[in-house]
Amino acid sequence: MDTESLPEIESHRDLQIWILKDLKLVPVPEGAYGNFFEEHCYVVLHVPQGLRATQGIPKDLHYWIGKKADKEAEGAAGTFVQDLQEMLGSATVQHREVQGHESDCFCSYFRPGVIYRKGGLASALKHVETNMYNIQRLLRIRGRKHVSATEVEFSWDSFNKDDIFLLDLGKVMIQWNGPKSSVSEKARALTLTCSLQDRERAGRAQIGVVDDEFKASGLMEIMEAVLGHRVASVYPAIPSRSINQLQKARVHLYYVYQKDKGLVIQELATCLLTQDLLNEEECYILDHGGCKIYVWQGRRCTQPEKIISFSQAQNFIQAKGYPTYTNVEVLHQGDESAAFKQLFRTWSAEPKNKNLELIRKLNQVKLDVVQLHSQPELAAQLRMVDDGSGKVEVWGIQDLGRQPVDPKLHGQFCAGSCYLVLYTYQRMGHIQYILYLWQSPQATTQEIAALKSNAEELDLMYHGALVQAHVTMGHEPPHFYAIFQGQMVIFQDSTRPSVKGRPAPTTRLFHVQGTDNYNTRTTEVPPRASALNSSDIFLLDTASICYVWFGKGCSGDQRAMAQKAVTVLSENDEDRETVLEGQESPHFWEALGGRAPYPSNKSLPEEVSGLQPRLFECSSQHDHLVLMEMVFFGQEDLDKYDVMLLDAWHEVYLWLGEAAGRQKEEAVAWGLEYLKTHPAGRSQASPIMLVKQGHEPPTFTGWFLTWDPYKWTESENNQSHRELVEGSLEVESVIAEITAEINNFRLSRWPTNSRPSSLALQAHKGPQDRAEKELELGPKAGGSSTSTSSSTSSSSSSTSTSTNSYQSSSKPMVNGCLSRKQLMHQSAKDLPEGVDPAQKEFYLSDSEFKDVFGKSKEEFYSMAKWKQQQEKKQLGFF
Repeated sequence: MDTESLPEIESHRDLQIWILKDLKLVPVPEGAYGNFFEEHCYVVLHVPQGLRATQGIPKDLHYWIGKKADKEAEGAAGTFVQDLQEMLGSATVQHREVQGHESDCFCSYFRPGVIYRKGGLASALKHVETNMYNIQRLLRIRGRKHVSATEVEFSWDSFNKDDIFLLDLGKVMIQWNGPKSSVSEKARALTLTCSLQDRERAGRAQIGVVDDEFKASGLMEIMEAVLGHRVASVYPAIPSRSINQLQKARVHLYYVYQKDKGLVIQELATCLLTQDLLNEEECYILDHGGCKIYVWQGRRCTQPEKIISFSQAQNFIQAKGYPTYTNVEVLHQGDESAAFKQLFRTWSAEPKNKNLELIRKLNQVKLDVVQLHSQPELAAQLRMVDDGSGKVEVWGIQDLGRQPVDPKLHGQFCAGSCYLVLYTYQRMGHIQYILYLWQSPQATTQEIAALKSNAEELDLMYHGALVQAHVTMGHEPPHFYAIFQGQMVIFQDSTRPSVKGRPAPTTRLFHVQGTDNYNTRTTEVPPRASALNSSDIFLLDTASICYVWFGKGCSGDQRAMAQKAVTVLSENDEDRETVLEGQESPHFWEALGGRAPYPSNKSLPEEVSGLQPRLFECSSQHDHLVLMEMVFFGQEDLDKYDVMLLDAWHEVYLWLGEAAGRQKEEAVAWGLEYLKTHPAGRSQASPIMLVKQGHEPPTFTGWFLTWDPYKWTESENNQSHRELVEGSLEVESVIAEITAEINNFRLSRWPTNSRPSSLALQAHKGPQDRAEKELELGPKAGGSSTSTSSSTSSSSSSTSTSTNSYQSSSKPMVNGCLSRKQLMHQSAKDLPEGVDPAQKEFYLSDSEFKDVFGKSKEEFYSMAKWKQQQEKKQLGFF
């Protein structure tokens, strides 16, 4: 390994990118991250920082191949990745990425999207030229969560009805929304457009949005001025097939090795895979439905085997006839990714999270409600919103309606029936709700439909504030048990007293399982001796007495919980008798129909998962679930148009944005399909939690590194796409001026890759041709500076700022010395000459600004944009 040719690694930075230039790695400027030239290869290193680093998440090392990169560059990039991996150590996952087919992990680094640029890198190594206005390009924007923008031919022929297109003219950026694109796609494309405006134009370009060609006739006039008159209608896009969950359910494990000069592929196993199939002295290939290839390297496999891992994977892809762009991920034993671990039925590893040991000792810990409320990450891992001491209401589903259950009978359930359990609790001064939809595996389709229908009625009564937890008998979460404080009893339908007028039988046997209030349930079993188990406790209820039978292997905690459970069956101490295994009376065996052999195996506690949670965006294609993963996810990945799936292993959460509420029924079906098609053979009875935006419980928010409970209240991110479109560039006088400028200087005739004449460029630049330092001052510099008339504040508000900037571009600048009377509550036409209507407050003197706003200009412009706009509205400067 030639360490001198390797770049310096800055361990404090989470993301570092190098481009391969003349077979050498050259660092990419941070401002250009997300821009990739199609004729080059890149190397990308992600190093977890902060909490993620302490959780033992490995580093990720990618090499990216542009679609027009040559084979020599590709081979050199692969070699650099191998050398970097050796330098970084084994705790690094390697990835091979191909343009247009990148992994979810790779795409998760680049928000709001990836930009594919034509050609090769200029000799000056400038990925992005800020403040350049002599630009003429057309970008096709695709994607929902992982957005990409690709330079396409500068022609109407590039357009289609399904995608979104950005016509970038330097001073003007027009986003054309395909009529078949969704609202969420339009909003995310606009976020990318605003990001380009900020990064490449320093926020000084005007944005227009064409959502309806008829209504945006002025913008269409500009587009036709540069693209020519559109003769033919726009056609639908060629549909792209996404990999659905049914395809991902297929996994195959192979032992791959070289023999003579050939590659030998030996299949070892298919679903369900177990961890013990992996030998630490060997290398294996795991084929995940043909959509991704994993290469697993044991800690004792040889260095030569490690070096040829990517070439082995590519040979395997070729042998299988898979596309050459198929993702490849190389992992080392002990540092596997979360996605890889979840392909196995179980995965055991030394816990790297300190809270896991606390979970395993939950029976020794008295839950502190205050601690759960202040530490949502603990609540999430314990699966407890509180200690179960809140208000409880229970309804049984009878004759397709709901009937309230007497509080004295709370915790008593009939197998075969369905129930609604509403739990109300307070957290940080706010009332929150969980509605449990409890169903038996034997419930009919009609009963389940009635259960869901009644749950919806309750949700409407509570204005959509209910977290709906779909739970199945025998798979309840710990909090459900905690609600009934160890006194949850499940009766067989025909044996519960007073059910449908039938008398209770003379003999019933109940199995008590659990060691505390958070895991104890009592279930009726057939009354025969073979149902007993030496490791547990049973209650034998006869006509004359109730026996509490202690198996030899039961613990003191189990005995304590059995004493609480028996009170449900027998209220009087005189009617109970404790029996130790081996000391049973003849009457005891007679009640069970005689002696019989029974097991003595200890029931294993529920496995505590050390697997990391995973977040996916849900969609449907051809009636099958399609998921897109948000790796290294955060709250910012949740959007009001989304249906998101958070897999916490023991539970699956479906999060509904406020604009996606109509997909509630579809979301639950998606959760079931996810469990059914999961390659690890997940139980379809696992709890499915339906969570709505703004009503997230701590068991959900605790899986996020940070959570802002006020994010959904007032935020610039909460602006609807319609509001942004309505505020976009569409003023007749501005349109006319831009169109005239285009026609005068023949912008539509510029060749795509050439520069305009100096005269045209000067006219197109206008007052923007200033030193970059001066451009950066803007409103933040204070009142003594001048303001360029076409400046906008930031990407988030760019489309809602004034659209008169082209009109004012020829006006003289105004110093910050106007009075409040000249600016407050004034329309654009009534403002003094040269004043930007979007920044009226900027023209106040420093002292008057402080008098009006109660803060300095520097303090004001350092605030979030939505807060600035709110104050401007209140004070008459908006």
